[in-house]
Amino acid sequence: MMNIPLQTNRREFLHRASGGFGALALAGMWNEIQAASTDPLVAKPGHFPATADRVIFIFSTGGVSHVDTFDHKPRLTADHGKSITASRWLNKSGQFERFLIKPRWGFKQYGESGTWVSDLFPHLGSVIDDVCVLNAMHCESDGHDKATLAAHTGSAQFARPSAGAWVSYGLGTENQNLPSFMVLAPAAPYAGAQTWGSDFLPACHQGTHVMPGAQPLPNIHAKVPAELQQMELAMLDQLNRAHLQQRDADQALDARIRSFETAFGMQREAPEAFDLSGETDATMKMYGLQRGATSGFGWQCLVARRLAERGVRFLELIDVGSSSNWDSHGNMGDHERLAKAIDQPIAGLLADLKQRGMLERTLVVWTTEFGRTPFHKQVDHAGREHHNHCFSSWMAGGGVKGGFVHGASDEHGIMTAEGAVHTHDLHATILHLLGIDHERLTYRYAGRDFRLTDVHGSVPQEILA
Repeated sequence: MMNIPLQTNRREFLHRASGGFGALALAGMWNEIQAASTDPLVAKPGHFPATADRVIFIFSTGGVSHVDTFDHKPRLTADHGKSITASRWLNKSGQFERFLIKPRWGFKQYGESGTWVSDLFPHLGSVIDDVCVLNAMHCESDGHDKATLAAHTGSAQFARPSAGAWVSYGLGTENQNLPSFMVLAPAAPYAGAQTWGSDFLPACHQGTHVMPGAQPLPNIHAKVPAELQQMELAMLDQLNRAHLQQRDADQALDARIRSFETAFGMQREAPEAFDLSGETDATMKMYGLQRGATSGFGWQCLVARRLAERGVRFLELIDVGSSSNWDSHGNMGDHERLAKAIDQPIAGLLADLKQRGMLERTLVVWTTEFGRTPFHKQVDHAGREHHNHCFSSWMAGGGVKGGFVHGASDEHGIMTAEGAVHTHDLHATILHLLGIDHERLTYRYAGRDFRLTDVHGSVPQEILA
C-alpha cells in the first residue's frame, strides 16, 4: 500500500499515485496476456452451480405458427371470420382491418399435466410432461434475417457472437478432440453462417457446421500415415508457437493453433461419433430412422445425442434452410409436412436422453424466429403472415419444470398477456441453467464490455425446477 502523507496537494497526490495506477493497469494487461496464452477451450467452471452441462438448441426456420402448434385458442376458433383492427401488418404500423382465422388443426391435452398440443405434434405430445412450453415469447423484428439473427445472437441489427459461441467461451469444452460448438444443418437459415459465428470472440468458439450426408465432415480422414502426420503436425506446432512467442496475446493465432489440435483429434473421434451402426433397432425406430440413413432430422437428433455423450457443449439442430420452410404465407398446409419431419425425431431425442439419464443435465430448447398472424386480409385466406408480438417456444430437461406452461397470450393469440419472455430472457435463462450469470459473461471489444443479452434479459424464475 502506498504511503501518502495526510497533508499533500492534488498534484503531489496524483504524482505519487500514478505508480499505483500504472501497476494496476499493467497487472490487468498481464492477466489478459496470460489468459490469451492458455488453451481457450479448456473446461471452466461457471459462476454458480449449474443444472445443465450442455445444450441442444433446435431451430425451426421460417416462423412457426403458435396458434397452430402450442398456443391453444378456443376463442380464435369461435370467432373465426370476425373482423379486428390490427396495429401491424407486413412490417408496417397503422390501423388495419383484418379477419380472424381459426387454427387449421385440432388440439388435445396430453400427459398428466394436461398440456394442450396441436395434432401436428402427436409424438411430442406423448413426452410433453418433460417439456416447459413458453406461450408468451416476443421479439423486436418481424423480418426473417433480423429475427433469426436476434434469436441466435441477441442482436437484430449487427453481427454478434452466437449463443453457442458465448457458451463455448464461457465454459470451454469437456472433450478436446471435438469442437465445443457444433451445428447440424442441411442448409443455413436466414442470416446464414452468422447464426453460428463467433464474431469478435476468438475464432475457436465458432460453430462447426456439419451437413447431413454420407460425409458429414469432408476430408476428416488423413491422407498420409498417422506417424507421418504426427511428425508434420509437431513441426507445424513448433513453428507456430515460436511465431506466437514473438506476438504476445495474438488470440487469432492461438485459436488457429488450437484448431489444428482439435482437427487432429477429430480424425479419431468424429468418425466413430457419426457411425450409427452400433445403435439398436429400437433406438433407430425411436427416432423414426431407417438403418443406413445419413440424413434427415432423425439422423440429426440421434447424432446430437451421440455428440452430447462425448462432451460437445453446445449443439444446434436446424431443420430446413431459408427456402421451403415454415414461412407459410400462401398455405398453412406446409406446416403439416414440416411438423411430420421433426415431431417423432424430437420426441425420440427427449425419450432417449431420459432413458439414458442424460435429460436431467441436458437442456433441450426449441424455438423459431417469430410466430404467425392469427388474422388475415381475406377471411378465407389459406396462409398467415409474420408475427413477432407473440409466439411459442419450449424447453426441456436441464433444470426446467416439465409439464408446465409459462405465460399466455390474449384470447386470440395476438399479443402477450402475462408471463412475457423476450429473446433476451430466453438467452439469459439458457446461460443461467448452465451456471452462468448473463450479466457477468462479458468480452471487451472496441472499448466496450459486450454480452449475449446486451443490456437486457431476466430469468423467469417460475420455470425453474
